[in-house]
This record gives sequence, C-alpha cells and structure tokens, in this order.
Amino acid sequence: MIFGGRFDIDGKERRLGEIAQLEASSGFWDDNQTASKIQKEKSLLNEVMDTYVSLKNQKEEYDILLEYAESDDDDQSAMEALDVNEKFKKFFEEVETKALLSEEMDPSNAIVSINSGAGGTESCDWAQMLFRMVTRWAERKKYKYQVLDVQTGESAGIKSATFVVQGNFAFGLLKSEIGIHRLVRISPFDSQSRRHTSFASIFVTPEVDDDIKIEIEDKDLKIDSYRAGGAGGQHVNTTDSAIRITHIPSGIVVTCQNERSQHQNKEQALKVLRSKLYEKEMEKKKAELAKQEAGKKEIGWGSQIRSYVLHPYKLVKDHRTDCEVGSAERVLDGDLDQFIDAYLRWHVGNR
Repeated sequence: MIFGGRFDIDGKERRLGEIAQLEASSGFWDDNQTASKIQKEKSLLNEVMDTYVSLKNQKEEYDILLEYAESDDDDQSAMEALDVNEKFKKFFEEVETKALLSEEMDPSNAIVSINSGAGGTESCDWAQMLFRMVTRWAERKKYKYQVLDVQTGESAGIKSATFVVQGNFAFGLLKSEIGIHRLVRISPFDSQSRRHTSFASIFVTPEVDDDIKIEIEDKDLKIDSYRAGGAGGQHVNTTDSAIRITHIPSGIVVTCQNERSQHQNKEQALKVLRSKLYEKEMEKKKAELAKQEAGKKEIGWGSQIRSYVLHPYKLVKDHRTDCEVGSAERVLDGDLDQFIDAYLRWHVGNR
C-alpha cells in the first residue's frame, strides 16, 4: 500500500519548508495574528507528517517480521507480526476518521454548550454527566479545554455549561455530539427507586479565527455585568466580573464568568458570540437544502440523537447511525470514538 500520494507528502514537505523560511524572516513574529495562523497550519501539517511516518514504519516492521516468519518458520516473529498488524489496523482506522474531516471549519477548536432539559434535578444531573463525558473525551485526546460559564442546578448538577475544547479537528470530531441526548436509569434522587427518563442537549460551534470577518457593531450589543453564580471552585470565578452579552438583532445571548476581570470575560464572550453568529450564517445556507441543526430542536421526546440506557439493561445507541455500545459506563467516561467515526461516515453519505 502506498500512502505518500494519499497524504501528499511532497506538497506538505514543501509547505513546511516555506513556513520555516517565513519563521526565519525578520518581522514575522511581530504580527501575532499572522504568526498564530501560520503556526496552526504548521501544527496540522506536522500532524499529517507524523501520521504518515508512523503508518509507514508500522508497515515496514510488519513486512520484516512476516519475512522472518516465512523464511525461517519463526513462530515468534509470526506472533509479533500479528500484533503489529493489529496496531496498524487500529491506527489506520483513526487515520481514516481524520480523512472524513474535510469541511472548512473541521480543523477548528470547538465551543461546546450543554443545556439541561425539562425535569429539574434529573436533567441537571444528566447535563453534568454529559459535561464530564465530553471533557473526559477531550482529556483522552490530549486536548485542552477551558470552561467559560457554568450555571449550577438548584439541588444538583448543572443547568448549563459552555466551554472551549482546544485541539486540531476538535470541532470536526465533536460535531457528532450536536443534538438531544436521552438518559434512562433508576433515579438516585427518587426515594422509591423508580425509572426516570431525562434529556439534555449538546450544541457545538467552531471557534472562529480572527481572520474570518464577522461584523459586530457596538450599537447592536447589550452588555451586563453581574456576580458569578454557582458553587465556585476551579471553574467558576466569584467576583463581580461576570459578563452577559445580548446581540440585539439575532437575540443570541452569551455569558462568561471564568476569567478574573470584566475585560477578559468580555473578550471571551465576544469570541463565543462571533462563533455563534458565524454558525447562524452557515445555518441559513443549510436551510436552503432543508437541513435542520439537531441541537436546535426541543429538548424532549422524539428528537433525541442518542439514547443512554442504564436500566433495565445497559446500552448506548445512536439513532442516526444505529451504532450501539453495550458498555454504557465506558461511553460516559469519554469513550466516544466509535460513535464519532460512525457519525462522520453517515454524515459524508448524507451531505
């Protein structure tokens, strides 16, 4: 199997050489915006190159071990070859998933919003479980995440949370989670141990780079400051620096309370607003093809994209792709790759 053509290694090596020359030129680092954009491109190129080299090395190792096994009737080499082949296939599947990420904003960071549905404490607890699921997935991927805003529930859990997942293709991967998520379990808050059904939504937008022009006029903004709510702790600032911005023409409201100052919170909130306005424009284009964002549906029956059943049996099923996993605990601990891969293949086939 020849990978070089598929990865366009020659083209990427040429571009990395051009970037190296740019970095060495005088004044390059003086323009922070341009330098940041080039560094992001460099990171993506290096990731592709590293992937190619790793696949190539594993293939070569497999060929050598197989040659030893066949020429010397070496059982040990044969066993090692099988082990290398399994690792190769698993890694190649991950590479195939990346190959499905071809849309313009797929390489971007992801802004994730989680909201509880109707049902009080039950849905707030479920929203917190989803928050943990997505952030655990991010940790597994070695991605960083930054919490911008958390609204805690009255008794337990969270009413809503907004956070940024930072990493190559974070948006492209996490767009699989957009929609309503349904939980079925024996409620830990029910003294009679009855089964409850809860709903919460996840909505994901790409973090918009500064070079994408989104016009926001001051006269269209209503900006309020307030004391941050919630239980405090590492994710929530408790000074009078929280910011709420309402974009009057669109009705979009964003909040941020994680930073130490009003200025920093305002900057983060404006970044989220720009991303939501960008996504709104993209939705207008999608509407021409009668495509509706699942994350905009009512958080309730009949609109869920995925069900998590913890009683009377354990099963997580995606209703778009029919992908099923029996280990619900593993999924809730952040093991989402099987669902992400199935979604991306389904998404490409339905574009």
